[in-house]
Amino acid sequence: MVGLVTFMSEENTFEESLGTLEKLVTDLESGTVPLLESVAAFQKGAQLLAFCQKTLKDAELQVRVLEEVISQES
Repeated sequence: MVGLVTFMSEENTFEESLGTLEKLVTDLESGTVPLLESVAAFQKGAQLLAFCQKTLKDAELQVRVLEEVISQES
């Protein structure tokens, strides 16, 4: 069984992970997913959310570092 919080994603990219997360949300909101599948989808969504949040945070940090380097070079 996969833990609820993991920073690895089966999808290769942020964009793929976000797309999968959006589809999971749409499926869950439709109310047509059986209960046990809903729980599994919710868990997968939590994993994807954690992965996307970490990826965004890392990208933001890289941008800040680059901005600092650029401002020091000016």
